[in-house]
Amino acid sequence: MSFSLSGAVNGTPVSGFTSPTYTFSADTAPDVNGKQAYVSAIGGTQAGVTLHSATSPFTTTYWKPRLLKFLGALLPNTGRLGKVGRNVHKVITRKGVTVLAGQPAEVMIIETVMHIPAGADVADAPNVKAALSAHFGVLDNQSSGIGDTLLTNAM
Repeated sequence: MSFSLSGAVNGTPVSGFTSPTYTFSADTAPDVNGKQAYVSAIGGTQAGVTLHSATSPFTTTYWKPRLLKFLGALLPNTGRLGKVGRNVHKVITRKGVTVLAGQPAEVMIIETVMHIPAGADVADAPNVKAALSAHFGVLDNQSSGIGDTLLTNAM
């Protein structure tokens, strides 16, 4: 199944929030190689959280590679692969945040960038999936601690 973000998504545990949910609605990505959705509703207890607006966005965008890279031929003198290209995928979340009362929102950006060696999708799909599972599992498991560290700079 391809990336398709719509409907309610359960947020991960974060200090001060109780059962956070986010309802995503389809949006137009800034480029044809992206899919985007915006937060149209929130649920649970999230005091002070604002919904998406033009001047204070709350969006998530998935970007796929513009041009896929493929494995090249083996080098004739060594029989080995030359440089292996990487297909880059990104997930970007943008959220308007207040930096000073009475001032317009500034945009906070969170990026997860995945550099997948060309050919790994076919030759080693289980380990590509394992890397993703571990990465997102760590983010899920540590979301509250990461949030606290962002606010206090203490680890």
